[in-house]
Amino acid sequence: MSPTRPPADPPGDDTLDLRVDDLVALLDGDLLDSVAAWGPAETPVGSFQLVPVRLERDLPLLARWMNAPAVAAFWELAGPDTVTAEHVRAQLEGDGRSVPCLGVLDGTPMSYFEIYRADLDPLARYYPARPHDTGIHLLIGGVTDRGRGVGTTLLRAVADLVLDHRPRCTRVVAEPDILNTPSVSAFLSGGFRYAAEADLPDKRAALMIRDRALRHVL
Repeated sequence: MSPTRPPADPPGDDTLDLRVDDLVALLDGDLLDSVAAWGPAETPVGSFQLVPVRLERDLPLLARWMNAPAVAAFWELAGPDTVTAEHVRAQLEGDGRSVPCLGVLDGTPMSYFEIYRADLDPLARYYPARPHDTGIHLLIGGVTDRGRGVGTTLLRAVADLVLDHRPRCTRVVAEPDILNTPSVSAFLSGGFRYAAEADLPDKRAALMIRDRALRHVL
């Protein structure tokens, strides 16, 4: 697919559309409140599980990761713990469209994931979203886990968890910064395909898609 350049500020007011989508999601029970029950996934690097964040337990660790230069350059959440707390609390106190999780590998928290309803997210204004599209944000916390393929393995594992537990989701999507070459490469190696570029309000993103139909081909 040739790269597309959606308008940076799409015209029109889609507030009503988002409210209708929210209502439909509530009625069909397809919000992301079951991530805690997804259980572990066996991977080549160990047993991996998504564990929903509890701020009182996890904030110091998350804030330390957010202040690592390699992470701060793209997440832009460096600073005191309150900066990270505000970001995470907005999801925890939301309506179930986004779930912040620790990625726990062989019992050790080593990454942070956000699993979100991409079709109900502002991202949907910038690409041709489909119902139940599910998005992934990821950071690898430990320096020793970066640059050796762990991120690729975990992205594939999490995408598989999404597809296994959300049968109406046909695609897992992501939108890493186009300048974040290691992240884009990890998604490509993890079974995602490059679909387009998108001008988001805070970055130029590479739209990455993992198709259910190609899950066992890649």
